[in-house]
Amino acid sequence: MRLFRFKGGAHPDEHKVTTELPISRMPMPARLYLPLQQHIGAPAVPVVKVGERVLKGQLLAKASGPVSAPVHASTSGVVTAIDEFTAPHPSGLPVRSIVLEADGKEEWGDNIVPIDPFKLSPEEIAKRVGEAGIVGMGGAAFPAAVKLNLGSRQRIHTLIINGGECEPYLTCDDRLMQERPGPIIDGVLLMLKALNCERAFIAVENNKPAAQSALREACAAYPGIEVVGVPTRYPMGSEKQMIQTLTGLEVPAGGLGADIGVIVHNVATAYAVQEALRHGRPLISRIVTVSGGAIRTPANLEVPLGTLAEELVKFCGGLSETPQRQLLGGPMMGTSLPHLEVPIVKGSNGVLALSAAEMRLQPAPQPCIRCGRCVQACPVGLLPLEMAARARNGKVEEALDYGLMDCIACGTCSYVCPASIPLTQYFNFAKGELARKRSEAQKADRTRELARARQARLEREAEEKREAAARRKAEREAKKRAEQAAAEQEAAS
Repeated sequence: MRLFRFKGGAHPDEHKVTTELPISRMPMPARLYLPLQQHIGAPAVPVVKVGERVLKGQLLAKASGPVSAPVHASTSGVVTAIDEFTAPHPSGLPVRSIVLEADGKEEWGDNIVPIDPFKLSPEEIAKRVGEAGIVGMGGAAFPAAVKLNLGSRQRIHTLIINGGECEPYLTCDDRLMQERPGPIIDGVLLMLKALNCERAFIAVENNKPAAQSALREACAAYPGIEVVGVPTRYPMGSEKQMIQTLTGLEVPAGGLGADIGVIVHNVATAYAVQEALRHGRPLISRIVTVSGGAIRTPANLEVPLGTLAEELVKFCGGLSETPQRQLLGGPMMGTSLPHLEVPIVKGSNGVLALSAAEMRLQPAPQPCIRCGRCVQACPVGLLPLEMAARARNGKVEEALDYGLMDCIACGTCSYVCPASIPLTQYFNFAKGELARKRSEAQKADRTRELARARQARLEREAEEKREAAARRKAEREAKKRAEQAAAEQEAAS
């Protein structure tokens, strides 16, 4: 098929040393830490109590909004705490989490009932995907059911399964495609039914020939599904760039793929959909790449959600040296971690411990020389140098005029900058500032609303008091007149 080229991009060194390593199953740790927010949107709400014994796959916390997702038990055991625990976030700040003490029995709940999912309606498919807690597993963590429901509201002509995995080091999706192509295709067919769509492209970068071959063999009997090799170019795995490469269509600024009739799901999400609908298993584990120069034995591991990152590193033989940088995810868009005592969540696709040699430590940021490399590399067609100049000077509103909210935070501009300017950090800071200002504005508006409501209430109460006083006065005067009339009548008699 004809492919189209998106603007910009880069070719980072790959370091995919785990490509040939089969998926290994991570042993169940003694304790799991399950954050209530493993998705965008509001945190899930606990439905279990401390001290309660739960079974594998049992619902621990229910979704609390349209873009929230439930959390399930990764194993059987006892809930020992519902408390704050370190989040997989650069700040290292805690989030509310459920702590589960494993009992070693791996006892499934009786609600895990396999069915024939192709007998379900599209609405029921999306509903069950939502109940299974499935989110986008490429890192975005957007609830998958929300996207699947779009097929009932608008015409979706193309489903794209994203097997790009363009991040250096990461190979979890590559190994999943090589080892489990059949279940992935099954998940794709279920997604097509949910979306009322007849065409699907499975896009796999050309540096993964074994994955391409395995998927082509698995989908040979399904003419509506085509495996497409796409150029190895970062950020090919980004949704908008993938859509443009395969269809030639460009997602409007501020819009979604569904606006032009295209839905994109990660290949691991397709596998999770199959597991949930075919076997009744909610999302309680995922494949994670453990790699980096400071890791003794890199690996691709199937990991129970809630396992601490340090447990994965220990299973891989520990550290061979003190890492220069620790990441959850890939080196381009991953989350830098202050330590490894953070849990694996639904969107975690890698744990990296990078050595000083890999980091190739650069000098301190230098003044911008306006070479324009960041402009040439930006896959969205923005002007990173102009946005950064305004963000650096606190003029975040002006950065909006240069497309700040269209930035996908891929890090390509920072990667190619010869002056070592942390451009993406400036953009993330500016977005955070805008969110803070919006929050403060909303709080101020709410305060004014409350003040107006209070003033209206006080005026209403004062008016009610005046009316009550007037009534009492009228009653007293009426009583006095009645008494006077009675007295006069008695005197006259």
